[in-house]
Amino acid sequence: MSAREKLNYKNAGVDIDAGNRFVQMIKPLVKTTFRPEVHADIGGFGGLFSLNSGKYEKPVLVSSTDGVGTKLKIAFLMDKHDTIGIDLVAMCVNDIIVQGAEPLFFLDYLATGKLSPEKSYEIVKGIAEGCKEAGCALIGGETAELPDMYAEGEYDLAGFSVGVVDSNKIVDGSSVRVGDTVIGLASSGLHSNGYSLARKVLLEKMALSLEAVPADLGRSLGDELLMPTRIYIRTVLNLLRDFDVKGMAHITGGGLLENIPRILPKNCLVHLDKSSWEIPPIFELIRQGGNVDENEMFRTFNCGIGMILIVPQEETDDILGRLKGLDETASLIGEVRAAKGSKKQVILD
Repeated sequence: MSAREKLNYKNAGVDIDAGNRFVQMIKPLVKTTFRPEVHADIGGFGGLFSLNSGKYEKPVLVSSTDGVGTKLKIAFLMDKHDTIGIDLVAMCVNDIIVQGAEPLFFLDYLATGKLSPEKSYEIVKGIAEGCKEAGCALIGGETAELPDMYAEGEYDLAGFSVGVVDSNKIVDGSSVRVGDTVIGLASSGLHSNGYSLARKVLLEKMALSLEAVPADLGRSLGDELLMPTRIYIRTVLNLLRDFDVKGMAHITGGGLLENIPRILPKNCLVHLDKSSWEIPPIFELIRQGGNVDENEMFRTFNCGIGMILIVPQEETDDILGRLKGLDETASLIGEVRAAKGSKKQVILD
């Protein structure tokens, strides 16, 4: 480069024109997610959303933020990017619904070394699909082109969601009592947690190809690992209208062992019967392939349960019937028991 050569932002690695083209490409996608409360098109400095306060006596906003973790590495290896956005939405909105809040709107952050409008469109297509499934509006986001920050073809994602619940309808586990039952809603696989261990076992130790079809999986390993995270919003909102759901836990990092105690009152523990639900084959493949201790499996992965509900014993059968009618795979997996002392924990038998 000569001392007299003129430089511009594109020479430095940031293509503003590509960014503008990308925004125009995704506008139709984003509009498919809009709710009546959305006030503006994308492209402004902030997303405008009107809270319909008439629906609530004392509205409380509930927020969550999350990412997808090293599941992104699988998307990179397979060069498949149209479902990872569903994971991003799911990880955020599932955290909101456990407190009884309806997700209202979502924002995303996409960072990459060099912007590919076509690849980024696929990512946002997944985000829009997730938002529609969750019933929330995609009202804004940020696409950052950061030269030298990421390896070629790689990117990172973060999501931010906001929901609302009436203050007298917040679900926080405070009413959970001994004798209540625990219902588990099936996951669709690993969801978006434990991928560092999964990749270590499956791709490094076992040296499996993502194109391989291991016994019992019924699909390629890559397709299994990219199976999108379940979004439980519509199911849970349906239950909350008619039943007394006392506590809920989204089973993410920490698994069943560490997420359930977060919603238990003092002097309560949860006893789970691990034979009461079907654990998908991918988890057994990881356990055997990595010689992973069972306790480590249950505190790293969801092991087939993506969401748990703690409900009164007398409503259990009706709730399970409703879940069947909603095409949910649900099981009665445990009960709340008295704990010795104040330690809140999960016991697996």
